[in-house]
Amino acid sequence: MNLAEGVYQTVKPLPEPLVQEVLDFARFLQQREESLTWQNLMQAQATALVNWDNAEDEVWNDVPPI
Repeated sequence: MNLAEGVYQTVKPLPEPLVQEVLDFARFLQQREESLTWQNLMQAQATALVNWDNAEDEVWNDVPPI
């Protein structure tokens, strides 16, 4: 039995209000994980952009777009 099946078997006999609570909590954990992933991506982008504006790159400011 895998972990998801174990969770299902544990939750299955619970009364409906408790099952709803478990579902709400699982969705909360999912949203929190997605939020942390997004925050990590934003932090990585911010770190990469710290060095973006520097004197060596000023020469590229006047290059016409293709």
